[in-house]
Amino acid sequence: MEAPLELLHSVARCTVAVDVNVPAGHPTVAVLGLKRSGSGTVVDEAGLVLVPNYVVVGADSVQVTDLEGSSVEGRVIAHDYGSGLAVVDIDKVVPAITPGDSNTVDPGNDVFIVAATEGMERRTASGVVTSAEPFDAYWEYRLERALSLSVASPGQGGGALANSRGELLGIVSLNLGIVGRQSLAIPAENFYDHSEELLASGRRVSRPARAWIGMFCYSLPGQTVLAGIMPESPGERAGLHAGDVMLALDDTELEDRADLYHLLWMHKPGDTVCLRVQREGKILDLPVVTGDAEDYFSSDEISA
Repeated sequence: MEAPLELLHSVARCTVAVDVNVPAGHPTVAVLGLKRSGSGTVVDEAGLVLVPNYVVVGADSVQVTDLEGSSVEGRVIAHDYGSGLAVVDIDKVVPAITPGDSNTVDPGNDVFIVAATEGMERRTASGVVTSAEPFDAYWEYRLERALSLSVASPGQGGGALANSRGELLGIVSLNLGIVGRQSLAIPAENFYDHSEELLASGRRVSRPARAWIGMFCYSLPGQTVLAGIMPESPGERAGLHAGDVMLALDDTELEDRADLYHLLWMHKPGDTVCLRVQREGKILDLPVVTGDAEDYFSSDEISA
């Protein structure tokens, strides 16, 4: 599907460029950097903008630029670490995109993406939905329903994924695949269905807090391998090392990375879990006092 120019422009008017500065001591800097840029999608005319959480987590300044080149300061007012979305308030009346319902989307349906690049520039790409299956990633993240797309994002992360009527289906978060053009979008219902609590509390208060270790895990054929650890995280304090092969959690053998997350999230922050790992031919049982990702990432800095 090649969307009509008028339709593309109507969505582009609801898309903004987001530029962020993060303090040098924030725990995400080593992974995501001090300066970040992304796309944002205006979902409320009062000036509420949806962005991927990784763009704005830890931000001490947020600059938002609309299609006409007007820039304003933004303020992060909500983080949803479970879905990977965040909400920025720009305190300005702006055009908002029409809500859609990704639950009505089937594989093969036509969609298009509009994303910001720099300032006033917007780019678009058309494709189809290839699946709405679960998706897990290496940073203790899993969506039970994610929109996989046949096209890569044409700009910075956070572009609007729209249907043939220009309605918002999701926020494009990641480009996927070393070979081929693919991307992944977070269904917009993660905001629309929970906007009241997100805007009132700044987070998803109805979802129970879940245990967090602060690890990066690669999923390889037949095994899950630790790729890295966040500084001063529960995993680092427990002595986990990059290269550890994850074998079991609380004596339950792990089949894959999704299995690891499922077992971990049966616990709440502060619970102690036992991770069995293989390291340099040895089997180790490491007790881990789990933490809370929201508390960790809301801190201004880590110790020197």
